[in-house]
Amino acid sequence: MSQTHSPDVVIIGAGVVGAACAYYASRSGLSVAVVDRGPVAGGTTGAGEGNLLVSDKEAGPELDLALLSARLWRDLAAVLPAQTEYEPKGGLVVAPDETTLTALRAFAAGQRAAGVLATEVGPDQLRELEPHLAPGRAGGFHYPQDAQVQPAQAAARLLAASGAACHLGEEVTGVLLRGGRAVGVRTPRRTLLAPAVINAAGTWGAHIASLAGTTLPVMPRRGFVLVTEPLPRVVRHKVYAADYIADVASDSAALQSSAVVEGTPAGPVLIGATRERVGFDRAPSTEALRRLARQAAQLFPVLADVRVLRSYHGFRPYLPDHLPAIGPDPRVPGLLHACGHEGAGIGLAPATGALIAAALTGAEPPLTLAPFRPDRFDGPEAAPAAPPARHHTPEEHP
Repeated sequence: MSQTHSPDVVIIGAGVVGAACAYYASRSGLSVAVVDRGPVAGGTTGAGEGNLLVSDKEAGPELDLALLSARLWRDLAAVLPAQTEYEPKGGLVVAPDETTLTALRAFAAGQRAAGVLATEVGPDQLRELEPHLAPGRAGGFHYPQDAQVQPAQAAARLLAASGAACHLGEEVTGVLLRGGRAVGVRTPRRTLLAPAVINAAGTWGAHIASLAGTTLPVMPRRGFVLVTEPLPRVVRHKVYAADYIADVASDSAALQSSAVVEGTPAGPVLIGATRERVGFDRAPSTEALRRLARQAAQLFPVLADVRVLRSYHGFRPYLPDHLPAIGPDPRVPGLLHACGHEGAGIGLAPATGALIAAALTGAEPPLTLAPFRPDRFDGPEAAPAAPPARHHTPEEHP
């Protein structure tokens, strides 16, 4: 085992959140090392759609985080390579009936008070925005601040721009403690010493926390995505049915699905989204895929006869209150957490990175960290899941 130079901070996880932490930490003048047992974006990030959404978040701390991230993503788009495919396409939330539309109005009113741009559109305007949308919808809301990136490229380009020393294919087997303080990490190949360790391990955040002698109740929530053959731009925005908002906020462990449909610059249409808590079970779910295909065709009949080329799935890092854990862990000095973003990690990554950088340097944070405190789950329910068996793939465990 080799002893390498000592950076200012070691980040566990090379997904988009870890990459954003590396980027903003390095911009603050800190030297950074990133460790991941797999490749860049090998976990949740690589299995995501690249959503940068404010439209699905109610007024509160997560929306504040999303609005900050939306501004930071626009800034990043000007300096990162074009391969990130930043596309400010806007979002369109569709209501099937007047009852749902009334509920959307109340939801949007709270969002507007927090700074979200949300415009109600009637049935005719829906078809103007999306000509291939199924008729008969009551209306909806247009969200111009919603955007999209290519998630794996975004993580890779952020990480490259950070200048961090990357140690990929190296599993963290221990968080080093000295006098109760985190002072580095150990892998089978090396020991990395640093005054700060960041847990950006996504769905495996609970396991990394346990290595440091603390708890964080992160659980995996599985989701599937369908990818169609390349098409002309038949879907112009990110379009989703209003029930998607309820699914995001749900605590149910059962299979939930609601149509989320969008085109991509390369031509394929991406179709999501499902949610279910089944641990790290990677088995395909015919029921989930059928539901997605059926709901997408109901929203866009033009997709009914389109070929699906493939499907993929991953695991969202779910925390019980649907808010990420961001910032220092008061139970283990030197340990910071940046995980538990569920399905919003790509969208929330820049704001998370900026908050972590402020915590590392003692700068004034752009938002209060109080709602995201890692120790807010202290109690019997905070016990982490049992450590995983060693046969799990690199995609599942940074």
